[in-house]
Amino acid sequence: MHFFPMSVLLPPPGRGAAPLQTPLRRVFGRAGMGAAVLAAVLLGGGYALVAQVAGERGIAPVAASSDIEVKGITVDVQGKSAEDARANGWREAQRKAWEKLKGPKLSDSQLQGIVSAIVIERERLGPRRYIATLGVVFDRQRASGYLGGAAQQARSAPLLLLPVQESGGAYITFEQRTPWQRAWAEFNPGASRIDYVRLSGGGGDSLLVNFGQAGRRSRAWWRSMLDQYGATDVLMAFARLDHEFPGGPVAGTFTAAYGPDSLTLDTFTLKADSPDALPAMMAQAVERMDGVFTAALNSGKLRPDPSLRLGAGGQIDPAIQQLIDIGRAARERKSAAAAAAAAAASGADPRIEAAPLTGAEPGEAAVRVITVQFATPDAGTFDSALGAVRATGGVRGVGVTSTAIGGTSVMAVTYAGSLEELAGALEARGFAVRRGANALAISR
Repeated sequence: MHFFPMSVLLPPPGRGAAPLQTPLRRVFGRAGMGAAVLAAVLLGGGYALVAQVAGERGIAPVAASSDIEVKGITVDVQGKSAEDARANGWREAQRKAWEKLKGPKLSDSQLQGIVSAIVIERERLGPRRYIATLGVVFDRQRASGYLGGAAQQARSAPLLLLPVQESGGAYITFEQRTPWQRAWAEFNPGASRIDYVRLSGGGGDSLLVNFGQAGRRSRAWWRSMLDQYGATDVLMAFARLDHEFPGGPVAGTFTAAYGPDSLTLDTFTLKADSPDALPAMMAQAVERMDGVFTAALNSGKLRPDPSLRLGAGGQIDPAIQQLIDIGRAARERKSAAAAAAAAAASGADPRIEAAPLTGAEPGEAAVRVITVQFATPDAGTFDSALGAVRATGGVRGVGVTSTAIGGTSVMAVTYAGSLEELAGALEARGFAVRRGANALAISR
């Protein structure tokens, strides 16, 4: 790279003198120029690294309690004073909210005993009149005794939620703050049967959970990500916004999907008269989408994906376990036939057959956890490396502790044997193995 001399204007030495042009090289010198360029490059590179996770992003869920919340209760009451009118309005809101939950008839004092909070969505207070839209929050433990089975139904397993908003051809999950993410953050799932795992979107969430993840089919990748957030499966909530013109109506198309294969459960449309009405439309869409997920749970569509549970704490789906047993039996028969043929060729008694070696059995060797680093230039290499290590004899479990596509990832391998035995087993599977202190580095 060549840097050409630049000219700067210096102050005139005296009144009426012409401006003096001096090459920049003379002012800073060659060393100064190199230092300035190096500093600019370093600062620019540092900014690029920080910009991956910096900026205005991340909305923490503001309603994460298990209480039962009823929103949108409108009241218009009067009283002897402004305070008396507000008290009358809150009592009426409690009764209306309880009716929405289809609870038995209770007195105002009983209702007050099970209400934990009144949420003011909007209100207007006059000298003797109170007009408001309120939300009523009931304590689940105290209210469940009156509501019976409806409030005591079993909830789903923890399900990771991916809110994806499409607007102007851009698909945004947590890269920026969106009205769709905010609507899910403000949603109170206390009355829902779905156990949502809602991310704030801060830190590394925007890198791990993005729109590209919604189209990824790799089960190994999904298992690694779901384990980090304590979820068993994934729900996908898509929102496409179409603005008719700036400041005009906004049409929203919402799609509820489930699982790593993004199976569509339902699609519906809503419309906001203006951008100011967009938050209300988003909140309505969240409530309706929660109903879609709940209906899918009731009908049995939200069944756990067996391919996501493979290798998780030793719990393997029975159907997959049956396939594994069939494969092992076929391998044992093949090994037994090969041993019999070898014995016949050597003249040994064919009735004496060596037992096939199918891998170390529990109790034969000490089980230890060994750190294994593996090069992962792409997602396909990541999957194949995990699958090959899991299939190695003596391996009891594999857990990914660090994922770096395009670099070096790290897994913790639970192995029945020594470090050298694991290294030899991996070399037999075609890996180039480098040994370290209770750690291995493998590559192909």
